[in-house]
Amino acid sequence: MPEGHSVHRLAAQFNSVFGGQRLAVSSPQGRFAAGAERVNGHILEAARAHGKQLFLHFDNELILRVHLGLYGAWDFGGDETFRGASSIGAPRRVGEREAYDDDPHLAYDGPPEPVGQVRARLVSAHGWADLRGPTACEVITEGEQSAVVAKLGPDPLQPDAGPDEFVRRLASKGSAVGTLLMSQDVIAGVGNIYRAETLFRCGLNPWRPGKSLSAEEAALLWEDIALVMRDGVRDGLIITTRAEHREGSGLPVWPDNAHYVYQRQGLGCRVCGTDVVLAEMGSRKLYWCPDCQQA
Repeated sequence: MPEGHSVHRLAAQFNSVFGGQRLAVSSPQGRFAAGAERVNGHILEAARAHGKQLFLHFDNELILRVHLGLYGAWDFGGDETFRGASSIGAPRRVGEREAYDDDPHLAYDGPPEPVGQVRARLVSAHGWADLRGPTACEVITEGEQSAVVAKLGPDPLQPDAGPDEFVRRLASKGSAVGTLLMSQDVIAGVGNIYRAETLFRCGLNPWRPGKSLSAEEAALLWEDIALVMRDGVRDGLIITTRAEHREGSGLPVWPDNAHYVYQRQGLGCRVCGTDVVLAEMGSRKLYWCPDCQQA
């Protein structure tokens, strides 16, 4: 599932390439036809993200809410003025990376014929965006958006977000901290990669009860999550290793040197040499180092 940094990059891309433009909205697949009609022909005023939720605000006070889930992805294209990623989402397709079409000689004569099950298509004078496979795609009101956000925990990528609410929510829970980081009502936007990597970077045992963390430990965990997620927004990649822990000075950081523990089961820990362990927590794979994460 795309993690929070990808959805914030999506919001930035929509603002960049579609902001202030009147959009033709349709549903080639047909499943979103009624919702598409409600915003068709209206101007996109702003795109915002909270955690893994994307909200596209139109000038008729309606909002297109999208949650990509495990299989959702946006594909983009356009003329020479259209600059941005050509695909964001569906990590099984793009590996938590983004694909780009940089050929300046590609001619644009409108969006291509829909390929596959396109739930929603947005078209401006200069480009298009196709949505496939989302968990959620619906048109809602501002009040309904507020209700959705109210159910979510704080988002470390929001400019006014601080650790206090996360610390409070963590302190009230007896579940394992590794489980709580995946609970979107505790912290919004963290997925399996950020969970594994930030718990390692903070030296925390994934099975420690959330309420056992001190306020200082919880605040440091929040700050580390915010740091690596901001890096993800900047780079379009999840890279959590520090330079001193990467193998071989001539090797590229991505992908082999990008992570400490994620998908490195059976390999030696970059810090202590102990084999990284793969376990199951809450029906999801968990990667951790039993030696470095004893706290």
